[in-house]
Amino acid sequence: MHCDIHLVLHTLRAAELQDEAAAFRPARPGLRHRVGWTMIELGLRLTQAPPAPARTVRAV
Repeated sequence: MHCDIHLVLHTLRAAELQDEAAAFRPARPGLRHRVGWTMIELGLRLTQAPPAPARTVRAV
């Protein structure tokens, strides 16, 4: 197959796939969705171990 024909076919198929994907993609996530992910992120941060305190050197 000639490379120009292959490129044109690839471009057309890519455009078709992008159109199909756009039909399933929500326009904008709703408030419930954003709050849910924020709560998950906060929960993950709370479950992580706190950083170890920095040790200081005392001169005697």
